[in-house]
Amino acid sequence: MTVPIPDTNKLKIFTWHIHGSYLYYLSLGDYIIYIPADPERSDGYGGRGNTFPFGDNVIEIPAEEVRNVQFDCVLYQTPKNFTTDRYEVLSERQLDLPALYLEHNPPSDHPADTRHPMTDPDVIMVHVTHYNKLMWKSNARINVVIEHGVPDPGIAWSGHLERGIVVINNMHQRGRRLGGDLFDAVRRQVPLDLAGMGTAAYGGLGEVPHTVLPSFISQYRFFFNPIRYTSFGLAVCEAMLTGMPVVALATTEYATVFQNGVNAYVHTNIDYLVECMHRLLQDKDEAGRLGQAARQTALEMFDIGRFTSEWKNIFQVAVNNKKTHEKENSFYQ
Repeated sequence: MTVPIPDTNKLKIFTWHIHGSYLYYLSLGDYIIYIPADPERSDGYGGRGNTFPFGDNVIEIPAEEVRNVQFDCVLYQTPKNFTTDRYEVLSERQLDLPALYLEHNPPSDHPADTRHPMTDPDVIMVHVTHYNKLMWKSNARINVVIEHGVPDPGIAWSGHLERGIVVINNMHQRGRRLGGDLFDAVRRQVPLDLAGMGTAAYGGLGEVPHTVLPSFISQYRFFFNPIRYTSFGLAVCEAMLTGMPVVALATTEYATVFQNGVNAYVHTNIDYLVECMHRLLQDKDEAGRLGQAARQTALEMFDIGRFTSEWKNIFQVAVNNKKTHEKENSFYQ
Protein backbone atom coordinates (compact mmCIF):
# COMPACT_ATOMS: atom_id res chain seq x y z
CA MET A 1 0.00 0.00 0.00
CA THR A 2 1.22 3.51 -0.84
CA VAL A 3 0.67 5.91 2.06
CA PRO A 4 -0.53 9.36 0.84
CA ILE A 5 2.04 12.15 1.11
CA PRO A 6 0.25 15.24 2.47
CA ASP A 7 1.35 18.88 2.67
CA THR A 8 5.00 18.61 3.76
CA ASN A 9 4.88 22.00 5.47
CA LYS A 10 2.60 20.67 8.20
CA LEU A 11 3.74 18.73 11.25
CA LYS A 12 3.17 15.00 10.93
CA ILE A 13 2.00 13.30 14.10
CA PHE A 14 1.75 9.56 14.68
CA THR A 15 -0.65 8.31 17.33
CA TRP A 16 -3.16 5.53 18.04
CA HIS A 17 -6.98 5.69 17.83
CA ILE A 18 -7.75 5.54 21.55
CA HIS A 19 -10.50 8.02 22.39
CA GLY A 20 -12.56 8.60 19.25
CA SER A 21 -14.23 11.91 20.05
CA TYR A 22 -10.99 13.37 21.46
CA LEU A 23 -9.08 12.27 18.36
CA TYR A 24 -11.72 13.86 16.15
CA TYR A 25 -11.50 17.21 17.95
CA LEU A 26 -7.70 16.98 17.94
CA SER A 27 -7.80 16.39 14.18
CA LEU A 28 -9.43 19.77 13.60
CA GLY A 29 -6.02 21.39 14.04
CA ASP A 30 -3.44 22.46 11.44
CA TYR A 31 -1.28 19.30 11.32
CA ILE A 32 -1.37 15.77 9.88
CA ILE A 33 -2.31 12.79 12.05
CA TYR A 34 -1.37 9.23 11.12
CA ILE A 35 -3.15 6.34 12.87
CA PRO A 36 -2.48 2.60 12.47
CA ALA A 37 -4.93 -0.14 11.55
CA ASP A 38 -4.70 -3.92 11.70
CA PRO A 39 -7.02 -6.51 10.12
CA GLU A 40 -8.64 -7.28 13.49
CA ARG A 41 -9.26 -3.58 14.21
CA SER A 42 -7.90 -4.28 17.68
CA ASP A 43 -7.65 -1.78 20.52
CA GLY A 44 -5.84 1.31 19.24
CA TYR A 45 -5.63 -0.11 15.72
CA GLY A 46 -9.14 0.70 14.49
CA GLY A 47 -7.98 3.25 11.94
CA ARG A 48 -10.40 5.96 10.87
CA GLY A 49 -13.53 3.85 11.27
CA ASN A 50 -16.98 5.10 10.32
CA THR A 51 -18.08 6.85 13.53
CA PHE A 52 -16.39 10.24 13.12
CA PRO A 53 -16.22 12.54 10.05
CA PHE A 54 -12.43 12.74 9.97
CA GLY A 55 -10.92 15.06 7.40
CA ASP A 56 -8.17 14.30 4.88
CA ASN A 57 -5.52 15.19 7.47
CA VAL A 58 -6.22 11.92 9.34
CA ILE A 59 -4.40 9.19 7.46
CA GLU A 60 -4.85 5.50 8.20
CA ILE A 61 -1.77 3.28 7.79
CA PRO A 62 -1.55 -0.52 7.92
CA ALA A 63 0.30 -1.33 11.14
CA GLU A 64 3.07 -3.13 9.25
CA GLU A 65 3.71 -0.01 7.14
CA VAL A 66 4.14 2.43 10.05
CA ARG A 67 7.91 1.98 10.23
CA ASN A 68 8.26 3.08 6.60
CA VAL A 69 6.56 6.47 7.01
CA GLN A 70 8.23 9.71 8.05
CA PHE A 71 6.76 11.53 11.08
CA ASP A 72 7.83 14.59 13.07
CA CYS A 73 6.76 13.28 16.47
CA VAL A 74 4.86 10.51 18.26
CA LEU A 75 1.91 10.94 20.62
CA TYR A 76 1.42 8.13 23.15
CA GLN A 77 -1.93 7.85 24.93
CA THR A 78 -1.91 4.67 27.02
CA PRO A 79 0.62 2.65 29.03
CA LYS A 80 0.35 -0.08 26.35
CA ASN A 81 1.24 2.44 23.63
CA PHE A 82 4.36 3.35 25.59
CA THR A 83 5.48 -0.07 26.86
CA THR A 84 4.40 -2.42 24.07
CA ASP A 85 2.85 -0.91 20.95
CA ARG A 86 5.72 1.37 20.07
CA TYR A 87 8.23 -1.48 19.94
CA GLU A 88 5.91 -3.49 17.71
CA VAL A 89 5.20 -0.86 15.05
CA LEU A 90 7.89 1.83 15.19
CA SER A 91 11.33 1.61 13.65
CA GLU A 92 14.47 2.30 15.66
CA ARG A 93 14.64 5.77 14.10
CA GLN A 94 10.99 6.49 14.94
CA LEU A 95 11.52 5.37 18.54
CA ASP A 96 13.97 8.27 18.84
CA LEU A 97 11.52 10.88 17.51
CA PRO A 98 10.25 13.74 19.70
CA ALA A 99 7.46 12.33 21.87
CA LEU A 100 4.48 13.42 23.93
CA TYR A 101 2.19 11.45 26.22
CA LEU A 102 -1.48 12.43 26.41
CA GLU A 103 -2.94 11.34 29.75
CA HIS A 104 -6.74 11.27 29.53
CA ASN A 105 -7.43 10.29 33.16
CA PRO A 106 -6.55 10.92 36.79
CA PRO A 107 -4.64 8.13 38.59
CA SER A 108 -6.88 5.13 39.27
CA ASP A 109 -4.98 3.80 42.29
CA HIS A 110 -3.96 6.26 45.00
CA PRO A 111 -5.14 9.74 43.91
CA ALA A 112 -1.95 11.52 44.97
CA ASP A 113 0.88 8.99 45.25
CA THR A 114 0.55 7.01 42.01
CA ARG A 115 3.62 7.33 39.80
CA HIS A 116 2.80 7.72 36.15
CA PRO A 117 3.74 4.70 34.00
CA MET A 118 5.42 6.96 31.45
CA THR A 119 8.82 7.39 33.10
CA ASP A 120 10.91 9.06 30.40
CA PRO A 121 11.61 12.64 31.59
CA ASP A 122 12.21 13.80 28.01
CA VAL A 123 8.68 12.92 26.87
CA ILE A 124 6.31 15.88 27.22
CA MET A 125 3.33 15.05 29.45
CA VAL A 126 -0.02 16.55 28.42
CA HIS A 127 -2.95 16.42 30.86
CA VAL A 128 -6.54 17.26 29.96
CA THR A 129 -7.38 18.86 33.33
CA HIS A 130 -5.48 20.67 36.07
CA TYR A 131 -6.84 18.18 38.59
CA ASN A 132 -5.16 15.33 36.73
CA LYS A 133 -1.85 17.16 36.58
CA LEU A 134 -2.11 17.91 40.30
CA MET A 135 -2.67 14.27 41.21
CA TRP A 136 -0.28 12.35 38.97
CA LYS A 137 3.25 11.82 40.29
CA SER A 138 5.26 12.39 37.13
CA ASN A 139 8.94 12.94 36.48
CA ALA A 140 8.44 14.44 33.02
CA ARG A 141 10.43 17.64 32.67
CA ILE A 142 7.56 19.35 30.86
CA ASN A 143 4.03 18.87 32.26
CA VAL A 144 1.27 20.91 30.62
CA VAL A 145 -2.51 21.09 30.66
CA ILE A 146 -4.53 21.46 27.46
CA GLU A 147 -8.17 21.77 28.45
CA HIS A 148 -10.83 20.31 26.16
CA GLY A 149 -11.91 21.99 22.96
CA VAL A 150 -15.27 21.25 21.37
CA PRO A 151 -16.87 22.94 18.32
CA ASP A 152 -20.22 24.63 18.82
CA PRO A 153 -22.67 22.09 17.36
CA GLY A 154 -25.18 24.76 16.40
CA ILE A 155 -27.91 22.81 18.19
CA ALA A 156 -30.26 24.59 20.59
CA TRP A 157 -31.59 22.81 23.67
CA SER A 158 -35.35 22.28 23.63
CA GLY A 159 -35.77 20.23 26.81
CA HIS A 160 -39.26 19.12 25.83
CA LEU A 161 -38.69 15.58 27.12
CA GLU A 162 -39.38 15.62 30.85
CA ARG A 163 -36.52 13.21 31.52
CA GLY A 164 -32.81 13.33 32.22
CA ILE A 165 -30.14 11.73 30.03
CA VAL A 166 -26.82 10.09 30.94
CA VAL A 167 -24.20 9.40 28.26
CA ILE A 168 -21.44 7.01 29.35
CA ASN A 169 -19.99 4.10 27.40
CA ASN A 170 -19.98 0.74 29.21
CA MET A 171 -20.86 2.42 32.50
CA HIS A 172 -22.00 -0.64 34.43
CA GLN A 173 -18.97 -2.66 33.34
CA ARG A 174 -16.51 -0.08 34.68
CA GLY A 175 -17.26 -0.16 38.41
CA ARG A 176 -18.13 2.42 41.04
CA ARG A 177 -15.76 5.00 39.58
CA LEU A 178 -18.15 5.57 36.65
CA GLY A 179 -21.20 5.69 38.95
CA GLY A 180 -23.37 2.88 37.61
CA ASP A 181 -24.69 2.26 41.11
CA LEU A 182 -25.60 5.95 41.48
CA PHE A 183 -27.42 5.91 38.15
CA ASP A 184 -29.45 2.88 39.23
CA ALA A 185 -30.33 4.51 42.55
CA VAL A 186 -31.35 7.82 40.98
CA ARG A 187 -33.31 6.14 38.19
CA ARG A 188 -35.65 4.71 40.82
CA GLN A 189 -36.58 8.27 41.82
CA VAL A 190 -36.24 10.30 38.62
CA PRO A 191 -37.05 9.46 34.97
CA LEU A 192 -33.63 8.89 33.38
CA ASP A 193 -32.38 7.41 30.12
CA LEU A 194 -28.91 6.00 29.53
CA ALA A 195 -27.06 6.12 26.20
CA GLY A 196 -23.68 4.80 25.15
CA MET A 197 -21.88 1.69 24.01
CA GLY A 198 -22.68 -1.38 26.09
CA THR A 199 -25.73 0.15 27.79
CA ALA A 200 -28.54 -1.79 26.10
CA ALA A 201 -27.95 -4.83 28.33
CA TYR A 202 -28.71 -2.64 31.37
CA GLY A 203 -31.91 -1.10 30.05
CA GLY A 204 -30.13 1.68 28.20
CA LEU A 205 -30.61 3.02 24.68
CA GLY A 206 -27.33 1.75 23.28
CA GLU A 207 -24.86 3.82 21.29
CA VAL A 208 -26.04 7.07 19.70
CA PRO A 209 -23.87 8.09 16.70
CA HIS A 210 -21.57 10.96 17.60
CA THR A 211 -22.75 13.09 14.69
CA VAL A 212 -26.33 13.17 15.99
CA LEU A 213 -25.60 13.08 19.72
CA PRO A 214 -26.01 16.85 20.36
CA SER A 215 -29.45 16.97 18.72
CA PHE A 216 -30.47 13.75 20.46
CA ILE A 217 -29.58 14.82 24.00
CA SER A 218 -30.87 18.40 23.51
CA GLN A 219 -34.43 17.07 23.70
CA TYR A 220 -33.97 16.06 27.34
CA ARG A 221 -34.66 18.37 30.25
CA PHE A 222 -31.23 17.89 31.83
CA PHE A 223 -27.92 16.04 31.53
CA PHE A 224 -26.84 13.95 34.52
CA ASN A 225 -23.21 12.98 35.09
CA PRO A 226 -22.95 10.37 37.89
CA ILE A 227 -19.21 9.74 37.51
CA ARG A 228 -17.37 9.84 40.83
CA TYR A 229 -13.82 10.08 39.60
CA THR A 230 -12.56 10.80 36.11
CA SER A 231 -11.58 13.66 33.82
CA PHE A 232 -14.04 16.29 32.67
CA GLY A 233 -16.19 14.40 30.15
CA LEU A 234 -16.40 15.50 26.52
CA ALA A 235 -20.08 14.49 26.58
CA VAL A 236 -20.60 17.07 29.33
CA CYS A 237 -18.89 19.75 27.22
CA GLU A 238 -21.10 18.83 24.27
CA ALA A 239 -24.24 19.02 26.42
CA MET A 240 -23.24 22.42 27.80
CA LEU A 241 -22.75 23.84 24.31
CA THR A 242 -26.37 23.05 23.39
CA GLY A 243 -27.52 25.19 26.35
CA MET A 244 -28.53 22.13 28.35
CA PRO A 245 -28.59 22.20 32.17
CA VAL A 246 -26.15 19.81 33.86
CA VAL A 247 -26.45 17.94 37.16
CA ALA A 248 -23.17 16.43 38.33
CA LEU A 249 -21.03 15.37 41.26
CA ALA A 250 -18.81 18.15 42.62
CA THR A 251 -15.66 16.06 42.27
CA THR A 252 -12.39 16.29 40.30
CA GLU A 253 -12.42 19.14 37.72
CA TYR A 254 -16.21 19.54 37.91
CA ALA A 255 -15.79 21.40 41.18
CA THR A 256 -13.84 24.15 39.39
CA VAL A 257 -15.92 24.45 36.21
CA PHE A 258 -19.37 24.52 37.82
CA GLN A 259 -20.87 26.79 40.45
CA ASN A 260 -23.84 25.22 42.16
CA GLY A 261 -27.05 27.00 41.21
CA VAL A 262 -25.24 29.31 38.78
CA ASN A 263 -24.28 27.24 35.71
CA ALA A 264 -25.19 23.75 36.97
CA TYR A 265 -26.36 21.82 39.99
CA VAL A 266 -23.32 20.15 41.54
CA HIS A 267 -22.90 18.52 44.93
CA THR A 268 -21.64 15.38 46.63
CA ASN A 269 -25.04 14.84 48.27
CA ILE A 270 -27.04 12.61 45.92
CA ASP A 271 -30.31 13.33 47.73
CA TYR A 272 -29.80 17.04 47.06
CA LEU A 273 -29.08 16.36 43.38
CA VAL A 274 -32.28 14.31 43.11
CA GLU A 275 -34.20 17.30 44.51
CA CYS A 276 -32.54 19.50 41.88
CA MET A 277 -33.55 17.11 39.12
CA HIS A 278 -37.17 17.26 40.25
CA ARG A 279 -36.92 21.05 40.28
CA LEU A 280 -35.67 21.09 36.68
CA LEU A 281 -38.46 18.74 35.59
CA GLN A 282 -41.04 21.02 37.18
CA ASP A 283 -39.54 24.36 36.13
CA LYS A 284 -38.38 24.55 32.52
CA ASP A 285 -37.55 28.25 32.85
CA GLU A 286 -35.08 27.43 35.62
CA ALA A 287 -33.62 24.70 33.43
CA GLY A 288 -33.21 27.18 30.59
CA ARG A 289 -31.50 29.73 32.83
CA LEU A 290 -29.04 27.14 34.11
CA GLY A 291 -28.42 25.79 30.62
CA GLN A 292 -27.64 29.18 29.11
CA ALA A 293 -25.12 29.84 31.87
CA ALA A 294 -23.56 26.43 31.18
CA ARG A 295 -23.32 27.25 27.47
CA GLN A 296 -21.58 30.54 28.20
CA THR A 297 -19.07 28.72 30.41
CA ALA A 298 -18.43 26.18 27.65
CA LEU A 299 -17.94 28.88 25.01
CA GLU A 300 -15.35 30.54 27.22
CA MET A 301 -13.52 27.41 28.39
CA PHE A 302 -13.75 24.89 25.57
CA ASP A 303 -13.02 26.94 22.45
CA ILE A 304 -11.88 24.61 19.67
CA GLY A 305 -9.54 27.22 18.19
CA ARG A 306 -7.71 27.63 21.48
CA PHE A 307 -7.53 23.84 21.87
CA THR A 308 -6.02 23.07 18.46
CA SER A 309 -3.67 26.07 18.67
CA GLU A 310 -2.29 24.84 22.00
CA TRP A 311 -1.81 21.35 20.56
CA LYS A 312 -0.01 22.67 17.49
CA ASN A 313 2.24 24.71 19.76
CA ILE A 314 3.14 21.80 22.07
CA PHE A 315 3.86 19.55 19.08
CA GLN A 316 6.25 22.24 17.80
CA VAL A 317 7.84 22.57 21.25
CA ALA A 318 8.54 18.83 21.26
CA VAL A 319 10.14 18.99 17.82
CA ASN A 320 12.20 22.09 18.65
CA ASN A 321 13.41 20.67 21.97
CA LYS A 322 14.64 17.54 20.22
CA LYS A 323 16.50 19.56 17.60
CA THR A 324 18.09 21.73 20.31
CA HIS A 325 19.14 18.66 22.29
CA GLU A 326 20.68 17.02 19.22
CA LYS A 327 22.54 20.23 18.34
CA GLU A 328 23.96 20.52 21.84
CA ASN A 329 25.09 16.89 21.80
CA SER A 330 26.81 17.29 18.43
CA PHE A 331 28.60 20.40 19.71
CA TYR A 332 30.25 18.47 22.54
CA GLN A 333 31.18 15.42 20.49
